Amino acid sequence: MKRRNFLTLSSVTALYVLTGCGGGSSSSSSTSSGSTTTVALPIPDLLKATDKNGIQHYDLTIQEEEHSFFDGINTQTFAINGTYLAPTLLIQDGDNVSINYTNTLTEDTTMHGHGMHVPANMDGTAHQVIAAGDTWSAVYTVNQKACTNWYHPHALGTTAKQVYQGLAGLIIIEDTESKALDLPNRYGTDDIPLVLQDRYFSSDKTAFDYSPSNQEIVQGYIGDNFITNGAIEPTFNAEAKEIRFRILNGSNSSMYDLGFSDAKSFKQIASDNAFLESPVSMSRLTLSPGERAEIVVDFSNDKGSIFTFKEFNNDKTFLTVDVNNDATATTTLPNTLTTLDPIETSVKTRTFTLERTNGKLTINQKEMDLNRIDETLNLEDVEIWEVTNNMNVNHNFHIHATHFRVIERDGSIDNVPENEKGYKDVVHLAGNASVKLLVKMTDFTDSTIPYMYHCHFLEHEDDGMMGQFTVI
Repeated sequence: MKRRNFLTLSSVTALYVLTGCGGGSSSSSSTSSGSTTTVALPIPDLLKATDKNGIQHYDLTIQEEEHSFFDGINTQTFAINGTYLAPTLLIQDGDNVSINYTNTLTEDTTMHGHGMHVPANMDGTAHQVIAAGDTWSAVYTVNQKACTNWYHPHALGTTAKQVYQGLAGLIIIEDTESKALDLPNRYGTDDIPLVLQDRYFSSDKTAFDYSPSNQEIVQGYIGDNFITNGAIEPTFNAEAKEIRFRILNGSNSSMYDLGFSDAKSFKQIASDNAFLESPVSMSRLTLSPGERAEIVVDFSNDKGSIFTFKEFNNDKTFLTVDVNNDATATTTLPNTLTTLDPIETSVKTRTFTLERTNGKLTINQKEMDLNRIDETLNLEDVEIWEVTNNMNVNHNFHIHATHFRVIERDGSIDNVPENEKGYKDVVHLAGNASVKLLVKMTDFTDSTIPYMYHCHFLEHEDDGMMGQFTVI
């Protein structure tokens, strides 16, 4: 329920069993006014491929569903192979894959592999529509470093609403380097996905309330229920050891300031598209919509302790960690994780301004037009993209099918924090901020089918803050 219309449900909790999120049967929950209930953290199913003649197939069904966030109430959702969200896809670098999406909705959709290095015709944008009743397959050879990516709709003008309904899932890419590192890697035990979102519900909780005002489209549509993997304020029962969390800000338009309530420190080991070269010690993590981070938290000496993982901007709890199990395996976080390519010399500079033009959100004063190509890049050219936020609200910037390096913030490399110096595909821009990005497109050319760049605040994207580029 929206704060502007109803009282905030500050006392609501939800009980969620381990099925129903990205696979399995519908879940159950428990709420009562003034009461609290232990809520099990649901872990999305880990979907491994089926090998068919050397092609790794992932079969996914996009469907209308019902999911139980509250006791005795079913909420209408969209989902993939489950009742809310989608299974996590486990993919190996070098694999030939076919990710097969069957759309059983009554409306068109698309499915974009966010962070995936793919040909333009396999990017899953509004140029690859999956009509109601149809199947579309993203077929390509995986060629990128180990990372945590995700997949979600990218239909023109309806991305925000369809993601809000529940269409999102993680993609884990492994490579030989990641497998050799002494990191927590037991999915669901010490390697834990966290899809973080916030939602408004209708007054009877049988549907999501997606009805942003014009002001909320610009300033952010931030719900009053904060959800982790499809559950409200769940608890994770942890072993007393190092635990790896793969965190996605899967919200439509919320900035998340994340950390433990007691300021417990952790180490970030990866950003959007690769490991950082070395772990970065921190106690707070800021993620804008679409950004990912992998962190390792050492609970080795915390048996019997309980920790609260919070979002500080809105004073909400995403997760309670109850360290109540002995370690059944141990890991020791390495001091070195990977070696990234050196910063290369650029041959061209492009400028992009995020602004409002004639009442619409635009880039370089142009509203998104599916029939217009805004930029043409040469394969293998190294470019600097200067991106400026000309508004006094939060934006971010996402480039499809590649990673970039953040080489300046507000005019200086000194303003780029250590955890932003890896490979990224989304970068946050606070009001009136600017960044310089080092960009290079590799492997794929297509003079007619474009990739996209846009603000990943989904209401901003749908309002027009998006452009297109081809690679030749």
